[in-house]
Amino acid sequence: MRKALRGVLSLAVLIGTVSATGASAGAATAAEPTAKQSSGSTSSSEDIKDRILAIPGMSLIQEKPYPGYRFFVLNYTQPIDHKRPSKGTFQQRITLLHKDTSRPTVFFTSGYNVSTNPSRSEPTQIIDGNQVSLEYRYFTPSRPAPADWSKLDIWQAASDQHRVFTALKKIYSENWLTTGGSKGGMTATYFERFYPKDMDGVVAYVAPNDVVNNEDSAYDRFLARVGTKECRDRLSGVQREALVRREPLEKKYEAYAAENGYTFNTVGSLDKAYEAVVMDYVWAFWQYSMLADCEAIPADAAKATDQEIWDSIDGIAGFSAYADQGLGTYTPYYYQAGTQLGSPDIEQPWLGGLSRYGYQPPRNFVPRDIPMKFQPSAMRDIDSWVRNNARHMLYVYGENDPWGAEPFRLGRGARDSYVYTVPGGNHGSKVAGLVAAEKANATAAILRWAGVAPAAVEADPAKAKPLAKFDARLDKRDAELERGTLRP
Repeated sequence: MRKALRGVLSLAVLIGTVSATGASAGAATAAEPTAKQSSGSTSSSEDIKDRILAIPGMSLIQEKPYPGYRFFVLNYTQPIDHKRPSKGTFQQRITLLHKDTSRPTVFFTSGYNVSTNPSRSEPTQIIDGNQVSLEYRYFTPSRPAPADWSKLDIWQAASDQHRVFTALKKIYSENWLTTGGSKGGMTATYFERFYPKDMDGVVAYVAPNDVVNNEDSAYDRFLARVGTKECRDRLSGVQREALVRREPLEKKYEAYAAENGYTFNTVGSLDKAYEAVVMDYVWAFWQYSMLADCEAIPADAAKATDQEIWDSIDGIAGFSAYADQGLGTYTPYYYQAGTQLGSPDIEQPWLGGLSRYGYQPPRNFVPRDIPMKFQPSAMRDIDSWVRNNARHMLYVYGENDPWGAEPFRLGRGARDSYVYTVPGGNHGSKVAGLVAAEKANATAAILRWAGVAPAAVEADPAKAKPLAKFDARLDKRDAELERGTLRP
């Protein structure tokens, strides 16, 4: 699963962007907030920071002030292998947005890096609670050295979350929900599958479910009908021209790479990197743009200038994506896509014979010294479990988001669980974008699972609304995703 990220949300909610705000891989003593903030209700007179740092293996990187909260950037010592804890440890980065120990807590992960700036996922705003955010293992700096890549799998990552939850549940004893968008929604699902007794509810946004990796016709059918024919024709026209004009545009790419110091050792050549970006173009548009944005796509690509074609491809798919410098951050994702998660292999028949390499597999984007072997049973197990065992699970998809072409579905064994779709929505779809009845029902379920549903909502879910007011800085959804290559 590759994906062109762009700031819209995720769920990210996401929030899967890394922030270079002075956090280091090692723990350091940070200055206290400029103004002493309330520690919230606690069972003792200890400051909340002292209680958190009393957890074995927990250390402080930094504390940042935010009105009404305490915000901590932390490291937590984790086993490299949860099955063999004696075989070494690594430091995993965590952030904690503390409101009050008497409030419920949301466990968030983007499935990538963790932001070191205060932010709230949508469920955190809805329940007016605390938020624990975890960096996914093997994303820098939360990576063992040396790295044994065989220990990067969905069970090990779920076990990371389980240990963090077990440690913090002693302080935050009220209900817990887990959430995430895209790969974070997948991560929340896997956590629930392997540790179903930990969380009181799951809110998974735009989570792909690639059950059979070598059968991707659902994506082709989706791309053949999404949006309008006019918009699809504009996009395919630009994409074709980018391959027809490969020679002059690759000269621009060479200059662009030289200017920015980009190299292409992992993918193998500038030509392969160029085509990979172009092949992502149509998918990336629907993932992050709205139908109205099609007006900015050249209507007659054959008459467009080279610069117009370049600008459109770069603005939507990003020519830095498959350079070594763009791929390096996401090596853990591509490794997982090629070993367990799966990845789309779409046909794009409108390109005729213009493609030299086809839709390239994750193996092309991971350094060759890292061994990879695909495990086809991993996603089949997850899919079967969700269909037959889902309890208190909510999935939100976007109508125009290609990743939703293979969604999670609920079977007869599911209880108090829901799958909703935002009309016209993209990969940034949220509960807030659902039609009124579904929005109310989803909000009521989140409040109920968190144990904070007002009596009026219990009696009538239509009255459900977020308990916390919107905060333009804290709830900035666009900070949850970033533009890059085709990744969920």
